[in-house]
Amino acid sequence: MANRRHTFRLYPNKTQEKKLLETRRLHCYLYNACIADRNYEYRVNKKSITYLDQQNCLPEFKECWVEYKELHSQSLQATVKRVDFAFNSFFLGIRKRPKFQSIRKYSGWTYPAKSGWKAHTNGKHGALTLNDLRINLRMRGKTKTWGVPTTLTIVYRPTKREWYASITVNIPDVTPKFGAESDLEYKSMVAYDLGCATALTLYNGTEFEELENPRFTQKTEEKIKKQSKKLRRKRSPNHKKKIKASNRWRKNRKKVSQLQKKCANQRKNWQHQVTSEIASRYDIGVTEKLNIKGMTRKTKTSKGHKQKAGLNKSLLSVGFGELNKMLTYKIEEKGGLMIILDTKKIKPSQRCPECGHVHKEWANLSNRYHICDNCGFEIPRDKGSVMVMYNVANNKQKGLGTSLSKCGCLSSTSTNRKHTGSMKQLGQMKHQKFQLKEGVVLETPSSYEAG
Repeated sequence: MANRRHTFRLYPNKTQEKKLLETRRLHCYLYNACIADRNYEYRVNKKSITYLDQQNCLPEFKECWVEYKELHSQSLQATVKRVDFAFNSFFLGIRKRPKFQSIRKYSGWTYPAKSGWKAHTNGKHGALTLNDLRINLRMRGKTKTWGVPTTLTIVYRPTKREWYASITVNIPDVTPKFGAESDLEYKSMVAYDLGCATALTLYNGTEFEELENPRFTQKTEEKIKKQSKKLRRKRSPNHKKKIKASNRWRKNRKKVSQLQKKCANQRKNWQHQVTSEIASRYDIGVTEKLNIKGMTRKTKTSKGHKQKAGLNKSLLSVGFGELNKMLTYKIEEKGGLMIILDTKKIKPSQRCPECGHVHKEWANLSNRYHICDNCGFEIPRDKGSVMVMYNVANNKQKGLGTSLSKCGCLSSTSTNRKHTGSMKQLGQMKHQKFQLKEGVVLETPSSYEAG
């Protein structure tokens, strides 16, 4: 079963919105209480609090704070688990130390299982029922594929005053078009490279295709700067000094948010159109593994700061990470395959597609046209990269250690993410502890005797 997340817009009335805001406030207070509990125990008693410790305190917590009794128990556990995620990520070096969340910026809460809510939809509009709040919300949105709903996250956007329902569904796996259990073989394959001047460069073995960068961020940048300048002239809120924002500040802040939202919607719409068109033509996609976070990191020195800022803006305007995600799941939905190559081993931007010789001087981004000193082959930088990746996927690339069996390619299901623990893993661990406590012997394949 494959997991897909779909987002729907919610339209509550005034009474329903009041209940949603109150529930969001209670979850925010619980989140901050869990952080305060962990900080106090470590500072005073030098003791590390785990998720299970705080979860077991929820019944006593609800006895003291009776307003939490109406909320669903699993949604409260999910809020406690958010704190555990944040601290585990901090211990692994993924993010900074968790801080108290302001109610003005707190997003929402989660129902981690099927209980406590119900989605009345088949993937196109519908309604959403929240049992603990006793409300039925109108819901609008469309999805290409729909399955069995498993989790629900209620999201609130304070600047826009909009509510969303993010629903995770289980979709049956698609039968692959190739492999040992299938008589069908793939008909087409494409290698693509992501860039700045040219958003996508594709190569299918016979011809190249280039898609220009739409530069949505740069087009709306001047309008946002102009509106932000007007915003700075208005009286902004200062919560420490108890100064409220003026009405003109609120109106201008809303205009800035609308411009930013328009830019994001344009980018997302373009990404969906491009990836859907590519996925409809090809069964296999080949690309390189990119470190987007490292590529868009700020410079440590003041030298070249403006140039790096412009490069980062061009990279983020295309949305490399989101393009890869969209193309991956759309090709997989039709039974295709995504092959992700190791950039450090293959070095597609430095390797000659004709002879396989590696040129270290080609690593400089200013070198946009490559001429091989070894064989005299000439090709633009982006086209040479996709040609190398296509040849590696077909085991036709010349050069030592550039075949799929030697370079260690990754499939689209492979991941190197640092795990911080999930609700599913937690449930499996508790189930195993219960079986061991009850004396149930867990058999493994190695425990069976031969014959």
